[in-house]
Amino acid sequence: MSTSNDPSSHRPWRQIIRRPSRKIWVGNVPVGGDSPITVQSMTNTDTKDAKATIEQIQAMERAGADIVRVSCPDEESSAALKHIVKEVSVPIVADIHFHYKRAIEAAENGAACLRINPGNIGSEDRVREVIKAAKDHNCSIRIGVNAGSLERDLLEKYGEPCPEAMVESAQRHIKILEDHDFYNFKISCKASDVFLAVAAYMQLASVCDYPLHVGITEAGGLRAGTIKSSIGMGNLLWAGIGDTIRVSLSADPVEEIKVGFDILKSLGLRHRGVNVISCPSCARQNFNVIKTVEEIEKRLEHITTPMTLSVIGCVVNGPGEALMTDIGFTGGGRGTHQVYIGGETAHRLMDGDQSIVDHLVELVEKNSAKKAI
Repeated sequence: MSTSNDPSSHRPWRQIIRRPSRKIWVGNVPVGGDSPITVQSMTNTDTKDAKATIEQIQAMERAGADIVRVSCPDEESSAALKHIVKEVSVPIVADIHFHYKRAIEAAENGAACLRINPGNIGSEDRVREVIKAAKDHNCSIRIGVNAGSLERDLLEKYGEPCPEAMVESAQRHIKILEDHDFYNFKISCKASDVFLAVAAYMQLASVCDYPLHVGITEAGGLRAGTIKSSIGMGNLLWAGIGDTIRVSLSADPVEEIKVGFDILKSLGLRHRGVNVISCPSCARQNFNVIKTVEEIEKRLEHITTPMTLSVIGCVVNGPGEALMTDIGFTGGGRGTHQVYIGGETAHRLMDGDQSIVDHLVELVEKNSAKKAI
C-alpha cells in the first residue's frame, strides 16, 4: 500500500514543474537549480546584542530554518557578526541598506550573503569595493527590490509602484552586478500587495534565470499574514516560481519558519515533520477532535521526519483518509476507535486503554525512528 509520502502515489495533476534557474550558494546551502526550496527568516533582536541574536537564530534552526538574515545598520552590528556566525549552523545573510562599508565589514566578518540594492550603495567605486569583498570572502548577494522603496525616477516614470517599475529596478541592479562580472546572486521583488507582488515576480521570472527569493513583504500579524503569504506565495510556487522563501509576519520569527514549511508541505514541494490531516469536527465526532489535534501538533513539533497523520472524528471520511496517510485514526462509536498503519487496518483503541494523544504520539515517534534507520 503506497502512502502520500511515496513518490509513486503522485499524479500528473499534482506535479509542479519548477522554473529553471541558475544555482548559487549561500554558505553551504544551495539555492536554485535542482536544489530544494529553502526556508528562511530574519532576526528581530538588536544585532549588537550577540547573545540574544544567537539564541533567536538557534531557535529558528530548531524549527528547520535553512538561512537566517540579520540586520546590520551600524558598525557595531556588523562587528557582532564575527561572534554570531561562530555560534550558529545556518548561513547568515547580512541585511545592508545604503552604507557600503557595512557590506564590506559583514563579508569580512563571516556573512554568507549580502542583501543589498547595488544602485543604493553609491558611486561606481563603492559598488566595485562591495563586489570585491563578496568575491574575496565567497559571499553571494541578494538584490532586494521592494515596492515601498523604488527609485524616484521609476516612480515618476510609471506614476506608482507597479510590476513594470519593480522589474525595471531589478534589471538595473542585475546589470550592475553583471557588468562587474558577478553572477552569484538571487533576486527578490516584494510588495505587501498580493496582486502586485505576484505580477512582479511573474514578469521577473520571464526575463531572467537567476534564483528568486519569494515573499509577500510586511504581510501583517500571524493569522492575516499567514493567509496573505499563502495566497501570494502559493500562487507563485504553484506556477514553479521560487527558489527560497521568507514569510514576513509581525510575530516570532520561529512562526515564519513553521508557516514556510507548511506552505511547501501543502504543495508537496518539501516535507519536514508531521503533516496532520484532520477534520473540522461536527456532531458526528466520537472524540474531541479540535483539542486532540491541538495537543498532538504541540507534542510532535520535535519530529523532523516527513510523515502524514490523519485524525478524523468519525467513519464518514476516516477510513478513506487513512488509506493515504502513514498513520490514520478514525473515531468509532461506543468508545472504540480504529488505528491504521500504512493504509492498512492495524488495531483498535478503546476509551480507557490509553489517551488518544499519547497513543498517536507514541506511534508517530516509533514510525519516525524506523524511517530514520
